[in-house]
Amino acid sequence: MSTMKAVLVEEQGPIENMLYKDVPIPKATGKNVVVKNRFCGVNFIDTYQRSGLYKVPTPYILGREASGDIVEVGDEVTDFKVGDRVVYLGGSTYAEYTSVDESAVEVLDEKISYENGAALGINALTAWTMIRDAYPVKKGDTILVHAAAGGVGLVLTQMIRYLGANVIGTVSTEEKAKLARENGCNEVIIYTKEDLVERVNQITNNLGCEAVLDGVGKDTFEKSIACTRRLGTMISFGNASGAVPPTPITVLTPKNLKLMRPQLFGYMVTREESRKWWNEVFDLVEKKVIKLNIHKIYDLKDAKQAHTDIESRGTTGKLLLKF
Repeated sequence: MSTMKAVLVEEQGPIENMLYKDVPIPKATGKNVVVKNRFCGVNFIDTYQRSGLYKVPTPYILGREASGDIVEVGDEVTDFKVGDRVVYLGGSTYAEYTSVDESAVEVLDEKISYENGAALGINALTAWTMIRDAYPVKKGDTILVHAAAGGVGLVLTQMIRYLGANVIGTVSTEEKAKLARENGCNEVIIYTKEDLVERVNQITNNLGCEAVLDGVGKDTFEKSIACTRRLGTMISFGNASGAVPPTPITVLTPKNLKLMRPQLFGYMVTREESRKWWNEVFDLVEKKVIKLNIHKIYDLKDAKQAHTDIESRGTTGKLLLKF
């Protein structure tokens, strides 16, 4: 067999541009391994790379994370062998096979299923790096988490509570509010029915939050700044509603705020960094600090529907593709 099924774009644009077709199976060379994928995650970054919000060279196989089994190793690979169960962050994961540098790969513990391995990656690593480095959460902090019932939001809430801080979560519906509370939110604001800034001020006695974690983007940026307390930190880490427009840096001045726009892959450049963050997340799973919420699993051929669903912002938890 020389070809495999994959989902790619030959021209960036709407969901209709996604193609399910046969492409050559990649080979392992140098420090790369080839993984036969079992499951891969569906993330907002995939929609940005499909739509053109983030420019990528085309043709481009979508996807940034997966779990599976190593079926081939390059001649310079030292840490892995054929047959290893693994998880990894890398490109071209909407495909039956992916070639990925060994620095981005970690062995998947036998106690963790392939489904949960794929669900962990970007969501849990994004959340954990954010609250340990971008803003190191402290006991007693009050943290505002937007989209608290989403894939990253649910994990963030559980992690923040584990660190001894309080979480105010925003959601769009009563159903999502219930899920957010079940996962640890101290307070939930249904932003379709309540004034976000007014409610945050009520909850915090007009002080605001030590940190605001905003993966929504354009629709919430100004409100997030308003909800951040004096000397606080605003973390903008996503564009679910669209990219944040150009904003004068002076919006930070009145309250001496810090602003950061982190990306997960900037924390995972070296083998040592990758191992550190993956091991810490695996440890949280083993301690049952976090439970994973898988919203739906789609066949690879139905990736268009997965993009439709995640862009609707009507989903909760993690979306996966299976092979």
